[in-house]
Amino acid sequence: MILPIYLYGQPVLHNETEDIEPDYPEVKKLIADMFETMYHSEGVGLAAPQIGLPISVIVIDGTALANDFPECKDLKFALINPVLDVLDDVAPVSREEGCLSLPGLSEPVKRHEHVRLNWLDEDFVEHEKEFHGFAARIIQHEYDHLLGKVYTDRVSPIRKQMIRTKLNNIVKGKVKCAYRTKAVQK
Repeated sequence: MILPIYLYGQPVLHNETEDIEPDYPEVKKLIADMFETMYHSEGVGLAAPQIGLPISVIVIDGTALANDFPECKDLKFALINPVLDVLDDVAPVSREEGCLSLPGLSEPVKRHEHVRLNWLDEDFVEHEKEFHGFAARIIQHEYDHLLGKVYTDRVSPIRKQMIRTKLNNIVKGKVKCAYRTKAVQK
C-alpha cells in the first residue's frame, strides 16, 4: 500500500524514534509498504517517521544509482533499530541532498564518507557492515530521521534563513508533488 509522505514541519519528523521488538505488529507488511511508497515517490530511502510512525525502521534501495556510485550496487535492505558509527578521521564531504519530506528543495550537506552500521533485518537477524561514499551518505541521511533530524538541520544558519520561505510553504502544504503527502496545515 502506498502511504502519504509526511512533510517538513510534521512533529513526528522532529522527534527521536523508539526501537521495536520482534512482536511489532505486521512488521514485514510495514516494510513492504515502505518500499512501495519509496519507489512510488522515486526515493532511494525512507524512514518510518516519514510515514508518520515514530519507530526505528528504514528502507533503502540505492541500486538505481550504481552507474554513478558503484558502492550503491547492492544497497537494498530494510533496517530495524539501526546503530550508526562514523569511522572517518577526515573532514566530511559536501554534496547536494534532497528529501521526500522536503519536496522541491535540495541543499549541500556535509557528511562522512565511511560509516559502520549495526541493524536487524525484517526477520530480526543482526547484521554489521561498513559503508563508503554515497552509500554512507544515504544511510546517514535516513538515520538522521530516526534522530528527529532532516537534512536542513545540517545546513548553515545563513543558508537556512535563505530557504525559510520555501520551508514555510512546505509546512503549509503549498508544494507540488507527484506523490501523496501530509502537511501540517492544509
